Amino acid sequence: MADKIKVWCFLLFLLRLVSNLQNCAHAAPQVPCFFIFGDSLADSGNNNNLVTAAKANYRPYGIDFPNGTTGRFTNGRTVVDIIGELLGFNQFIPPFATARGRDILVGVNYASGAAGIRDESGRQLGDRISLNEQLQNHAATLSRLTQLLGTKQAAENYLNKCLYYVSLGSNDYLNNYFMPSNYTTSRLYTPDQYAKVLIDQYSQQIKLLHHLGARKIALPGLGPIGSIPYSFSTLCHNNVSCVTNINNAVLPFNVGLVSLVDQLNRELNDARFIYLNSTGMSSGDPSVLGFRVVNVGCCPARSDGQCIQDSTPCQNRTEYVFWDAIHPTEALNQFTARRSYNAFLPSDAYPTDISHLIS
Repeated sequence: MADKIKVWCFLLFLLRLVSNLQNCAHAAPQVPCFFIFGDSLADSGNNNNLVTAAKANYRPYGIDFPNGTTGRFTNGRTVVDIIGELLGFNQFIPPFATARGRDILVGVNYASGAAGIRDESGRQLGDRISLNEQLQNHAATLSRLTQLLGTKQAAENYLNKCLYYVSLGSNDYLNNYFMPSNYTTSRLYTPDQYAKVLIDQYSQQIKLLHHLGARKIALPGLGPIGSIPYSFSTLCHNNVSCVTNINNAVLPFNVGLVSLVDQLNRELNDARFIYLNSTGMSSGDPSVLGFRVVNVGCCPARSDGQCIQDSTPCQNRTEYVFWDAIHPTEALNQFTARRSYNAFLPSDAYPTDISHLIS
């Protein structure tokens, strides 16, 4: 146990050291643009004007964010916000809903709370922008870039240099497979079969993204979604074996995603794809990193896991893993983002991390 604590302390020291070095070193962005596809873990305001319960444009969301409440599902910055900073951007990547004119030259964030790989995932919460729709929005961005840069070839050459971050799948489980009263997927498929169905569809969607110009693509796996407070209290009713079942059910998706990365790197050899090991980054003793509360969120939560509007959150937010009953705090997001950008263990990223993907 003592050796394990030493390793985690050393990792924490390295995280802080690298973060300081990177903050000093970034005079200009390492890529011209950063495009983000995802769900509520990355949404920066795309759901604000949708008819949906899956929106975070109210207090206490954004209590620690420089611009206040924006629609981010956390107290401060998301993982992709911090990755953008590590890449050297001096502004946050704009959400598609509000990106105008030359804003899109730095990239666009298409992520939408409750979105999934499957179109129907999250529908019980209301409107959301599925991955298929996010890809349609990116096609519209390509047209706008063509107008800005003069030719389609110039736009595609520009996009070839950008970083793409595609992170979906959680809602295909939490707001689909594990909601049998709303969806039929758990009766149609075993966990292994469902993972294959998801990966097969994801493969086609990522190939379309490649067709639209993407050449540097990071694909995070799913974290242990059975262990989030919402799963434990609402889906599992405090049943520990249920938590284990959910965590085990998503493992085939991660295994399939690693295989997909290998396949895409073979088949599309003008591009590079990497897998980010979200589950691996979540393992270890959180108390070594300063986290004291791992089983409840910092803000009082509604039955769907989000913060109660205008509720008073905890004061010691850096000691909480979770902000609400679903989404991590900025403190945990910093840890995840830095390990995604610059892996601290060989298992963090495959075959390499973001910093090497863009080099």
